[in-house]
Amino acid sequence: MTWDQGLSFGLIGCTVTAFLWGRIAYDLIAMSALLVGVLIGVVPAARAFEGFSDDVVVIIAAALVISTAIGRSGLIEAIMRPVMPKLRTTSVQVPVMAGCVLLLSMITKNVGALAIFMPVALQLSRRTGTSVSAMLMPMAFASLLGGLVTLVGTSPNILVAKVRADTSGAPFGMFDYTPVGLSIAVAGFLFLTVGWRLLPRNRHAASTMEAAFNLEDYTAEVRVPPGSAMAGRTVRQMEALSEDDVKVALVVRERFRRFLPTPDWVLREDDVLLLRGEPSDLERLVARAHLVLTGSLAGAVAGGEGGGDTVSVVEGVVTAASPLAGQTLAHARLEERFALGVLAVSRSGTRIAQRLGTVRLIPGDVLVIRSASPRMPEVLGDLHILPLAERAIALGRNNRSLLPGLVLLAAMGLVATHALPVSVAFFGAAVVLLLLRVMTMQDAYAAVEWHVLFLLGALIPISHAVRDSGGTELLAGWMTEAVQGYPPLMVLAMVLTLTMVITPFLHNAPTVLIMGPIAVALAGRLGLNADTFLMAVALGAGCDFLTPIGHQCNTLVMGPGGYRFGDYARLGAPLSLLVIVAGIPLLTFFWPIVR
Repeated sequence: MTWDQGLSFGLIGCTVTAFLWGRIAYDLIAMSALLVGVLIGVVPAARAFEGFSDDVVVIIAAALVISTAIGRSGLIEAIMRPVMPKLRTTSVQVPVMAGCVLLLSMITKNVGALAIFMPVALQLSRRTGTSVSAMLMPMAFASLLGGLVTLVGTSPNILVAKVRADTSGAPFGMFDYTPVGLSIAVAGFLFLTVGWRLLPRNRHAASTMEAAFNLEDYTAEVRVPPGSAMAGRTVRQMEALSEDDVKVALVVRERFRRFLPTPDWVLREDDVLLLRGEPSDLERLVARAHLVLTGSLAGAVAGGEGGGDTVSVVEGVVTAASPLAGQTLAHARLEERFALGVLAVSRSGTRIAQRLGTVRLIPGDVLVIRSASPRMPEVLGDLHILPLAERAIALGRNNRSLLPGLVLLAAMGLVATHALPVSVAFFGAAVVLLLLRVMTMQDAYAAVEWHVLFLLGALIPISHAVRDSGGTELLAGWMTEAVQGYPPLMVLAMVLTLTMVITPFLHNAPTVLIMGPIAVALAGRLGLNADTFLMAVALGAGCDFLTPIGHQCNTLVMGPGGYRFGDYARLGAPLSLLVIVAGIPLLTFFWPIVR
C-alpha cells in the first residue's frame, strides 16, 4: 500500500465513520472531507470542484425542477379524478397509489414522483377514513422500484452510468437499466399489493406545520366568467369538482342581489360566488372550473401575466397594530396603493357571508395575499401584517397546464433517439419550462435539493482520488483473494447484497462512488463482465428498503405516516430478499456474467 492509498483510505474511513455517527449533516461531512482531501494532497486543488460541474449534478437538479413542474401542472389530478371515487378501501388504495408512483418514477426523479402523489394519498385517507400509514410506505418503496427502470429515475443509476463512463469510456444509456429494472419493479409491486398488511395498524401521522395553523376555512370570492362551462351548471355540480371539499356559501347576482344557494341552484355568467375551503382545495376548484378570483390584482395577479418571476402568494395575520384593523378591504384600497391582492380571508370562530370588499378586518384575521411587487415583504411590515410560517399556497398561481408533461416527453424522446445526452436534454427541458413561465425562478430554486447536490459534488473528487491512487485496484485484489474459488454467481450475489446492506448507512451516492469502481476492478481481475457487476451495484444502491435514512423517499414519508425506525424492516426485509433472489438470475440473463 502506497502513502497516497493509505491517505485515501483513511479519508474514506473517516468520512464513512462520520456518516454512521449521524450527528453532522451528510453534505457538511462531504464538504469537510473534500477540504481535508485537498489539504493533505489526496485531491489536487485544480480538480477539487470538478464534481460540481459533473453531468450527474445537472441531471439531478433538472429532474427535480421538472418533477415539481409536473406536480403543479394539475396533470396528475386530472388523470386521477375519475378513479378517486372508487378508491374506498385500503386493499384498493395501496395497489393503485403504489402503481401510479411506480409508473411516474420511471420517467421522473423518484422523490419527485412520490411528492406529487403524497397529497393525493393524504386526501384519500381523510375522505375514506383509511390509514395513511398503510399507503405511504408502499408508495415510497414503489418509487424506489420505479426508479430502477430508467437512467433518470434515481441517483444511483445516474452515478453508475458515470462510473462506467470513467472506467470504459461510455456511460449506460437511458433504457439500459430497463430489462432488469422493469422485471424487479413488477415483482416488487406485486409483493407490495399484499405485503402492506405487514405494517402496524396503529401508526398516526406526526403533527405538521399545516395542522399547527388550525385555521378556519378560508373564504374566497370568484366570478363565473362569460362563456364559462359552469354557466347553466348547478352548485352541486361545481362543488363536485372539488370532491365536495369546497362549499358555495353565497351567490351575488346583478351586483347587489344575494342568495344562499341550494345544491340545485343554477349558476349564471357573471355570478359572484363566495367559496369556503382550504387554499389547496380552493385552488383546485378555481382551476378546474376556470373561475376568476375577483380579489386579485388585474393582469399580473388575476391572470399571471406581467408578474414575471416576482409574483408570490403568502398568508399573513392582521395584527392589533395594523392600520387595516377596522377598515374594509374596499376602503383600504390595497391593490391601488400597495399592489397587493387579497385572495381569501379566514376568521377564527366566524364564517364570512359577505363580499370580501365589504369585510371589516379585525386583529387575528388571516389573509391570503398575492403581489407582483418586489417590495411585498417591506409593505407587509409597514401594514403590520405578520407572515405565517411558510406553506405552499397555490391559490391564484394558475400554473395548471399540459406543458410540463409535453416538455418531459420531448426530452425523453431526444434522449431515446440519442439526439442529445441526458444532461443537455433535461437541462434544456428545465430552461424551457422556466421560459414558458410554467414556474418561477424562486419555485425552481426551491425544488432543487441543494444538500444532495453539494453531497455529490464534494464526494465525486474523493472517489476519483481513491481510483487514481490505485486504491480501488488494491481493494479489488483483496476481494479477489477472499472470493477465490467461489462461483461467479455467488460473487455477484455478494456484491449486490453488500451494496444493499451498506446503502442505508452511507447514503446511496457515496455507496455507488465507492462500490462502483471496486466492482469494476473485481470483475476485471476475475475475467467477468464488469457491466453485470455495475448493474448489481445500481440495483443494490437503489433498493434501500430497510431504514428511513438511506434514501430521501423513505425519509419523506416517515413523519406523515407516523412510522418508527423498525417499521421499515417489517415491509422492507422481505422485499429486499425478493430483490436478491430475483435480481441475480435477471442480471445474468440480460447481462451475461461471462464475457
